[in-house]
Amino acid sequence: MRLGRVASPNGVAFVRIEGDGPDAVAHEIADHPFGDPAYTGKRWPLAELRVLAPILASKVVCIGKNYLAHAREMGGEPPEEPVIFLKPSTSIIGPGAPIVLPRDAETVHHEGELAVVIGRPCRNVPRDEAFSVVLGYTIGNDVSARDQQRQDGQWTRAKGHDSFCPIGPWIETELNPEDLEIRTEVNGQLRQHSRTSLLIHSIPKLIAWCSRAMTLLPGDIILTGTPEGVGPIVDGDEVSVTIEGIGTLANPVQAEEGASHG
Repeated sequence: MRLGRVASPNGVAFVRIEGDGPDAVAHEIADHPFGDPAYTGKRWPLAELRVLAPILASKVVCIGKNYLAHAREMGGEPPEEPVIFLKPSTSIIGPGAPIVLPRDAETVHHEGELAVVIGRPCRNVPRDEAFSVVLGYTIGNDVSARDQQRQDGQWTRAKGHDSFCPIGPWIETELNPEDLEIRTEVNGQLRQHSRTSLLIHSIPKLIAWCSRAMTLLPGDIILTGTPEGVGPIVDGDEVSVTIEGIGTLANPVQAEEGASHG
């Protein structure tokens, strides 16, 4: 099942999406997409709607250095256990919304990633039961201000700016995430190209690890880490992240008013 969130004639609504391309149709969900959703009976051509971030998480839990080649391109070896950090819910934007480069950040990078969406409240999830708490999978971009990351010695400000967590375009609930192609392009030029089979720490391990530290709530997101090839984005760019079996998340880049990125 493909689940999304749209600006519909009735306001913002969760939807089930059927079909592809210009023939895709959005069926309005009555309440929320968790469990066994009920439907209102209303439906619209998806092309006539504005597609939003498919979920608004209470928190985005991110995994650092979870591909060997990326850890090395950042100047080190991968940690023995997952390194986690948080992005605030206010950093989330949907497809087509602009990534805004802050006035006080000089070097901002893209980081395309597979995103896991949690489907029910959970804590201390055993690794062998991890997939049972997953609603589905979407695409994320862990946008990062590298100069602030270096300056601060930790990552909250550098990765927490408004618009620094594009998510979407929808959630795929029936997908095997273990070996998917992932590509990031900037203005059509390939920057990142890898497969989720190269994750150092598996998705079940990440769910078990994160839920040992904190309660995960329905809609919470785990960003599983980015492959090698991260690089700068500047005013006027367009960043697209494509993951096999899900689709493409594309966002324009623009400088904050009064900034001079480019």
